[in-house]
Amino acid sequence: MERDYPELKLENQLCFPLYAAAKEIVKKYRPYLDEINLTYTQYIAMMVLWEEKSLSVKALGEKLFLDSGTLTPLLKSMEQKGFVTRHRSEADERVLIVSITPEGEALRKKAADVPAKMQSCVRLTKEEAVQLYSLLYKVINDVG
Repeated sequence: MERDYPELKLENQLCFPLYAAAKEIVKKYRPYLDEINLTYTQYIAMMVLWEEKSLSVKALGEKLFLDSGTLTPLLKSMEQKGFVTRHRSEADERVLIVSITPEGEALRKKAADVPAKMQSCVRLTKEEAVQLYSLLYKVINDVG
C-alpha cells in the first residue's frame, strides 16, 4: 500500500523542510525580539521601514509577501506601540501610508545585534548561506 502514493510521503515533499526550517528559525528569533517588543513579522516590517522611512501599505505588503488582512492588525499593533504611524496619502486618499516614528527609528539601534545572534543559531558557512539565500529567492520568484 505504501508504494502506491510515494508522492504523498512527507519525506518526499520539498515544502515540508522549508516550512519546518522557517518555523524553527522564527522560534529562535523569539527571545531576541521579545527584548525589543516585536514579533518576527513586525521585525521584518521594521526592517523595511528603517530603510524606506515611509511607504504605502500596499508596497510594504509586496516587499514582505503579506496581504492587507495580515498587515492591518500588524501595523495597528505597531502603531499602538508607538513605532509607526498610518495616514492617508495626500495625493490619493485611497492609499494608506505607513511611516516610522522617532521611537521606531530608535528601535533600530536595539535591534542591530539580532542578526549576529541569529547567525550563531544557524551554523552555515558564508558560502552555504549565500547559496541557500539564492536558492530560496529562486523558489520565491518561481512560485510568486
